[in-house]
Amino acid sequence: MPLGCGFVGVIPAMNYLLTPNEWGPLSLRLDQLVVWSLGLCYFGVVFAVPLRHQVIVRERLRFPSGFSTAVLITVLHGHWRPSADKEALDAAARGGYASLVPRNDSPNPPSAEVRSAEPSASGQEPEPEPEPEPELESESESEPDAQSFDPSDWAYNMRLLMVSFCMSGAFTICTYFFPVLRNIPILGTGAASSWLWTLNPSLAYVGQGIIMGVETTMHMTFGAIIGWGILSPLAKFRGWAPGPVDDWQHGSKGWIVWISLAIMLVDAVISLCFVALRSVVGIRFTSLLGCTMLRLRGSWNSFGRRAAYHPLPSDEQQRQDPAHIVQSTCGQDEQLKDAPADQRIDVRLVVAGLLASIFLCIGTVHAVFGNLVPIYATIVAVLMALVLSIMGVRALGETDLNPVSGISKLAQLFFAIIVPQTSKSSVLINLVAGAISEAGALQAGDLMQDLKTGHLLGASPKAQFWGQMIGATVGAILSALLYRLYTKVYTIPGELFQVPTAYVWIFTARLVTGQGLPPMASQWATGAGAFFTLTTMARIASVGRAWRSWVPGGIAVAVGMYNVPSFTLGRAAGGLIGWFWTRIMQRSGTPLIIIASGFILGEGCFSPLHFRKSQD
Repeated sequence: MPLGCGFVGVIPAMNYLLTPNEWGPLSLRLDQLVVWSLGLCYFGVVFAVPLRHQVIVRERLRFPSGFSTAVLITVLHGHWRPSADKEALDAAARGGYASLVPRNDSPNPPSAEVRSAEPSASGQEPEPEPEPEPELESESESEPDAQSFDPSDWAYNMRLLMVSFCMSGAFTICTYFFPVLRNIPILGTGAASSWLWTLNPSLAYVGQGIIMGVETTMHMTFGAIIGWGILSPLAKFRGWAPGPVDDWQHGSKGWIVWISLAIMLVDAVISLCFVALRSVVGIRFTSLLGCTMLRLRGSWNSFGRRAAYHPLPSDEQQRQDPAHIVQSTCGQDEQLKDAPADQRIDVRLVVAGLLASIFLCIGTVHAVFGNLVPIYATIVAVLMALVLSIMGVRALGETDLNPVSGISKLAQLFFAIIVPQTSKSSVLINLVAGAISEAGALQAGDLMQDLKTGHLLGASPKAQFWGQMIGATVGAILSALLYRLYTKVYTIPGELFQVPTAYVWIFTARLVTGQGLPPMASQWATGAGAFFTLTTMARIASVGRAWRSWVPGGIAVAVGMYNVPSFTLGRAAGGLIGWFWTRIMQRSGTPLIIIASGFILGEGCFSPLHFRKSQD
């Protein structure tokens, strides 16, 4: 919720980075922060509900994080040990309603049950067989107790979680007494002091790297090498960024941001255009073409035998009849297994909630900013957020990456066109519009991951929806309180909280509203944008190819560029650990997920100790 309500990027940019010519710095009171966050926290959650049937029930998009959460829940409860076979895991990820729930009357593991739950090529639901098929029987014989509850497995997983939690908490306490541990000069003191090449061995960073995977973390490392190992010294020595390296205004840190912005923009535009094009043109194209051909074939056959006598067809002949195939394939929605009707969310509630949340967002933004942000701009921002949320949810379901940064940049670019650049509040309007778009896409994606987890585990969508609404309300209020607490305790921007995301937001707003760039930044940004246009197109065209992971992803490279190396190197270590464990040692990745979760939880629980030190 802090990210969705803008407390990581937009609000710090307003509070600390806006100039007087841009109606800044704009310091919001605590009550204004609460009103702002409450206005942004609902419409994305409500809008995700009507998308559920399409992307989860009908298309069965994978949503890797939601699937991993469902698997982790089953593992922690000792009900299932996931197969290491990729096909079995893919089948489980695309399973139907309650496909990971153990069946007491079936000895088959969930992976087999998921495969049996998949609709057949004709669109029919498979009929239950009295005897298991030979391949399923052999699979169950190889793991006879894979479905049963094993207390030793549950105890082992809990020990892993607690040990990793305690290790991360202990290291966090050590950094409280020895702050130097957060910046280890792995390349020497010269590289650390002059070029900011340090390592933060945070176990939370390592855990995040394990979850992110080796491909993303290596692309981030590539971006750090290009940005901080090549471009930063080049800009410094050529005089393009003559100030100290860590100076956002005149140093190479601020100069690099423009290059990363260009990469993020081209990646976002190309990726989202591809998703939008496929959503509008390509979605269900094969099924539509097949249904059309089957209808034509059925009509022709019916015409040919209309005047002749034929005996009544058998059941097998009926199943092979084109008319029956058309009815089952093209009417497959009626046969898709979903939650019971009393557990689904009523359509009237969704419509009323969506309208109410939109009006609430418009009213709260006007209450906080007054005439600085016109009402028409807020309305357009909300409507644009709903459209971009569809693209974000589809991208999240297919790639596990919600391109919220790219979505917000597109919104900023669009508002630079419709808002006059002569307006003194054009930068502020740009920030608010981007924040609304990002909030909608982020909240819709988060709820969709939760709904995917609940769908696989047989949870009630209605209960999940109301839980998310309650959590959004509490999270919005707590986020405002914690933001005010952090800004009172820490120096922002400072050494510990450098708020790079806030600089990205403000620099993007100034760029699209016509303000100037540092020397040579436009040339290098254009070149980087052209190069990553090609790489993004190559990655789109190479889905499923073995060499795709060697093509750098634009978003990951850009993140590695605009963050200091200490942010990236710890995550890279986690990605390499996960790769070595699963690819070299050929071990299951489930224990690593549990350990990574413990690392993240441990630092999150013990990090408030730093409040006291900052106050002292």
